[in-house]
Amino acid sequence: MRILHTSDWHLGQHFMGKTRQAEHLAFIDWLVGQIRQQGVDVVLLAGDVFDTGAPPSYARELFNRCVVAVHETGAQLVVLGGNHDSVATLGEGRALLSYLNTHVIPGVDEDMRQQVLPLLGRDGRIGAILCAIPFIRPRDVLQSQAGQSAEDKLQSLQDAIRHHYDAVFQLACERRDATDGTLPIVASGHLLTVGASASEAVREIYVGTLDAFPTQAFPPADYIALGHIHRPQKVGGQDCIRYCGSPIPLGFDEAGQEKQVLLVDLDHGGLKAVTPLPVPCFQAMASVRGTLAQLATEIAAAAAAGRAERPLWLEVTVRTDDYLADLQLRVQALCEGLPVELLRLRRERGTAAAALQGRAGETLDELSPDEVFARRLESEEVDAGVGERLRERYRSVVAALREERA
Repeated sequence: MRILHTSDWHLGQHFMGKTRQAEHLAFIDWLVGQIRQQGVDVVLLAGDVFDTGAPPSYARELFNRCVVAVHETGAQLVVLGGNHDSVATLGEGRALLSYLNTHVIPGVDEDMRQQVLPLLGRDGRIGAILCAIPFIRPRDVLQSQAGQSAEDKLQSLQDAIRHHYDAVFQLACERRDATDGTLPIVASGHLLTVGASASEAVREIYVGTLDAFPTQAFPPADYIALGHIHRPQKVGGQDCIRYCGSPIPLGFDEAGQEKQVLLVDLDHGGLKAVTPLPVPCFQAMASVRGTLAQLATEIAAAAAAGRAERPLWLEVTVRTDDYLADLQLRVQALCEGLPVELLRLRRERGTAAAALQGRAGETLDELSPDEVFARRLESEEVDAGVGERLRERYRSVVAALREERA
């Protein structure tokens, strides 16, 4: 049996005012091609199908298009809810999608037998048993008790999640034993595990309650397909416990990462191989930093490495100890004539703090209104478009006040 493991699509994401619709559409088309080319039996989407609990209509259309396209390949599709997904939204078409060989597990089911799924090969025979475990919300498995300390709550939640995995795994073993007794067992999950390397786009899912789930607490499944972390990685160095990562970069710190989906081959002897399939880059992104003198070269180099058909999305971090009221204009001038879009401009925190310290003796009497506004805006981390709109609004207000005084 061959499973394609993917996760964290975040359909409907808006990134600093930019839609990801074209990227997601290109990814789905590529994915369907890989399903056909690689002879995939099952596609396992391990959570965060959508970016929000109320995704825009075009994101739902993309998902529906994907369901139909995967069905036409002859592969089975299993969709698990993540922490970004609404249980109600993801589950609303569950019964209908089952007719398209698609199984949706939006949240923890009261009847845990509903989370044990047979995975079917293209020949219609069962090739593996899946412990279909989505993102587990604390209220799904735990009742709060009065008088518990934070440490007690953490331990109680870890124990409850471990118990849920063990119970579903036991049901899967019973299902396996009721067949030929040699089928491999696959488990899923959408959570942070000990030792996983996250990114700035990853939202902590058990803030203040559960830092990370211990790797040794997973049941002894032949393969554990995880979602939530956007960097592809093995967990604890084990081939059988994997994050496949997101298929597109969801933050500038993910720019330059090789995104991938995983081909997982199993037979009656267990896990045979895990093969990464690199996902093409559908929208180039880059993060550059340096002094203004260095940035001219850095921005030009980043633009040259981008995709010619689409402007490069750019984050710029400026190292400077000087206060520059026109920093935005200077950086935009460096981008002129290049196939780039400046989405975020930042000052390096260390140099910004040093500059503020150097100006500590200044008073408002020494500064013009324009300088006060510029320095206040500089202290905020806003993207380029928002910053420019705030400057336009400021200039408009100042002009109106001057007209009143004239």
